[in-house]
Amino acid sequence: MSVLFEPYALRSLTVPNRVWMAPMCQYSALPAGPEAGAARDWHFAHYAARATGGTGLILLEATAVSPEGRISPYDLGIWNDAQATSLRRITGFLKAQGTVPGIQIAHAGRKASTGLPWQGGAPVGADAHGWQPVAPSALPFDDGHPVPDELTKEQIARAAGQFADAARRALAAGFEVVEVHGAHGYLIGEFLSPHSNHRTDEYGGSFENRTRFALEVVDAVRAVWPGELPLFFISATDWLDEAGWTADDTVRFSALLKAHGVDLLDVSTGGNAPRVRIPAEPGYQVPFAARVKAETGLPVAAVGLITEAGQAEKILANGEADAVLLGRELLRNPSWARQAARAAGADVRVPEQYLRSV
Repeated sequence: MSVLFEPYALRSLTVPNRVWMAPMCQYSALPAGPEAGAARDWHFAHYAARATGGTGLILLEATAVSPEGRISPYDLGIWNDAQATSLRRITGFLKAQGTVPGIQIAHAGRKASTGLPWQGGAPVGADAHGWQPVAPSALPFDDGHPVPDELTKEQIARAAGQFADAARRALAAGFEVVEVHGAHGYLIGEFLSPHSNHRTDEYGGSFENRTRFALEVVDAVRAVWPGELPLFFISATDWLDEAGWTADDTVRFSALLKAHGVDLLDVSTGGNAPRVRIPAEPGYQVPFAARVKAETGLPVAAVGLITEAGQAEKILANGEADAVLLGRELLRNPSWARQAARAAGADVRVPEQYLRSV
């Protein structure tokens, strides 16, 4: 039997298989005007293709909880009701294909206000729809990046409320999973790591203080997110050893997340410091997921250069993860899940229009 194509239950939700799509920004929203941050035809076609390809759960790209929380001016947003309405077409189609729609809600912190990645991704100013980034501490991400404004405690509380508002809108838009982005050097991850958090108040210094904002966000989201639906969180190591957020920190924090109502950890690493050496090889992040699962009992999804069906089956069969999240491989092949199921002799939903391909 194929573990990869067994259903997976979280709270009252059952995902039809363990092939899930990782959040990947498309940088395809309008940067300004009344439709800024809203989903467009590109987003619908992009996610619809992976749903018809048999993907069990799709996590939409990092969707900003506020205008200044976007990575770039071209990011999706969910800080107003019009943006939420624009997403309903996507969630409705995904559900019709048997795919669970999820969304990652995010704030980019000091890594905000950058240009399109295929144009270099450098910081942009007001002349290119940019803005002044904010962060836990007034520390730029890299040379050539602006010094962010250090958040006041009032602004920190407001940001936690923005995550809750985003989750409320996500529910109205038809999503069944919400994931809080706490990794990759964005705002929550910046608070977690001593590399980017030099605060001396109750939000900096000790592990308990550095995790305070993340748990406030989780609590705020869990308070508005239905008890029958799952909440995910994404986090793992900075690859900076003791100078940053470590694997040990992730394990310790995962136990807290579980106690605060998080149902699954999306284990993804890096991004909080430039030019860090990361041994990117097939399955390089799986050991982090396996350790969280083994030591805390919190369900996990593994991500990172998972490209082959046999590789994914082995990860699940070995108990290293409960699901796999595919990124670039699903960009290359939207029908990866359907093809892997066929090879394994497993069942996966095929749209009637595509039955002739089976």
